[in-house]
Amino acid sequence: MAKYIAQIIVLGAQVVGRAFARALKQEIAASQEAAKRAGGGPEGARRAAANASTGLTLEEAMQILNLDKLDPDKVKKNYEHLFNVNDKAKGGSFYLQSKIVRAKERLDVELKPKDSQADSSQPKDAP
Repeated sequence: MAKYIAQIIVLGAQVVGRAFARALKQEIAASQEAAKRAGGGPEGARRAAANASTGLTLEEAMQILNLDKLDPDKVKKNYEHLFNVNDKAKGGSFYLQSKIVRAKERLDVELKPKDSQADSSQPKDAP
């Protein structure tokens, strides 16, 4: 009887171990794929952090604000229009309005490094 209990315990441990190993492999593969889609390297790490903090990818944010390319003026124009259209006082949706705000925040994160790079290329002591 003890022999069968020991076999059941060993078999159960093997099943759990295999399932854990498979889940770990899937998680590693998913993580590598996400890093590859984000661009890899420091830029990929920055994008992954931005995605995690805002809860949206760059592509999702651009779809929400109906953008084809990342243009600060177009982002602002589309944001203001969609935000006003979805105002709860005008019969709009607070949920959609909050998604629009989150999309703008995500795009602002993406645009910020470009603005700071442009500022750093300007001479600071120019007359």
